[in-house]
Amino acid sequence: MTDEQPAGTGPQAAPRDPLTATAREPGGPMVVRGFRRDRRHKKLGGVCAGLGQHCDMDPVIFRIGLALLSVTSGLGLVFYGFAWLFVPFDDEEENEARRLLSGRVDGQALTAVLFALVGCGVFLSLLNNGGALTFATGLALLLAGAGYWSQQRGTTDPDPVAAQAAADAPPEAKAPPVAGAPSWWRDPIIKDGTHDGISGYFWGPEGVTVGYQPDPPHGPIRQWQPEAPRPPKPRGPRWIGGLIFLGALLAGGLGTGLTWAEQPLGTSLQTGLALALAVFGIGIAISAFLGRTGVGSIVLAVITAGLLAGSAALPKDITTTWAETEWKPTAVEQVRPQYELGTGVGTLDLTRAGPGKGQTLSTSAEVGAGQLKVILPRNSTVELNIEVGVGDIQLPDDRKGDVDIAPGKEKSVTLDPPAGSKDGGRLELHVEVGVGQAEVSRATS
Repeated sequence: MTDEQPAGTGPQAAPRDPLTATAREPGGPMVVRGFRRDRRHKKLGGVCAGLGQHCDMDPVIFRIGLALLSVTSGLGLVFYGFAWLFVPFDDEEENEARRLLSGRVDGQALTAVLFALVGCGVFLSLLNNGGALTFATGLALLLAGAGYWSQQRGTTDPDPVAAQAAADAPPEAKAPPVAGAPSWWRDPIIKDGTHDGISGYFWGPEGVTVGYQPDPPHGPIRQWQPEAPRPPKPRGPRWIGGLIFLGALLAGGLGTGLTWAEQPLGTSLQTGLALALAVFGIGIAISAFLGRTGVGSIVLAVITAGLLAGSAALPKDITTTWAETEWKPTAVEQVRPQYELGTGVGTLDLTRAGPGKGQTLSTSAEVGAGQLKVILPRNSTVELNIEVGVGDIQLPDDRKGDVDIAPGKEKSVTLDPPAGSKDGGRLELHVEVGVGQAEVSRATS
């Protein structure tokens, strides 16, 4: 438990209506409000305190639950960041996202964007971890169910007979106004606009006679009043956004260029994009204090973070140099267990290295990005397993030029030798391409 009083349960909190679960101000009408952040009981952005008030629960439960979701899957940071951006405080109508788009950037908006970006990065890095995602999904559903149950507990369905009777009841009768009261009827007694010399009011203070005065021909005369001074406009975006973009561009190009020749493509791109994102973050943080941040810098930072997450998903064996390699063993003894190529076109010709009668040969070939061509022995039975991350698979029986590019392709087939051929042994072959095409054909002779 926490030392603070949970929102919505303290002695000074407004009583809650059991049917609508909304706050009723003392002596005032019902105020129907949705989920809002709580400014009074906030620890960081007021999201958990607002959830506690909305669901009539202790906000510590949501703080612990979102912390676990943040550690296990990053979803807690994603939810907290977006709620911080798009949900306003309970005492105002404008949220942080609207301030951000209008150029009024402060530390709270930047922190909310940082939470969302970090949470998205953690979530993307754990996409292949089924256990963590299963736990996070179960915990999120548990929190949502607990909040819904707590919000609905103690509510009773309205009586339909009583509701219909209240709807059909005539309006409440009101007493007529009392003569001498301060409420006056301001319409003239004679509706055609004429005046008979009598006061234009049914009642009023004793001894006061007010005559009807028609408007002049050119309209009523209005007394000139000086306009109130307009508040100064907040400082908007300035030229510092261009310097931030230029610095991020230079940092990204420098980081990518220095690692281009020595590191794989994914690592090189991650280095450059990480440096660019760091420049964007430092520039936005500095410009937030100076009041010069533009929405363009925020958008570019979000795009850079997305590109960084995408580069992290690239296969690690994709190199930055394009090469054309041919492997052509002439005997079974020369066949290696594995053939690898980073980026380019690789050709594995096994025409003259097929296993003999009653023998079995196993090998594999892999290309990170590009094309992998495999030529099989004519008389061998081939157990073929092909995996392509994004691209196309071409088998001996497929039509040439029939390209079907799709993600996550995988095939496992057995290719028998032509009818009437002699026993050429058994070949077990595994082919893998990260991005590109895997093409398998059989030798004609």
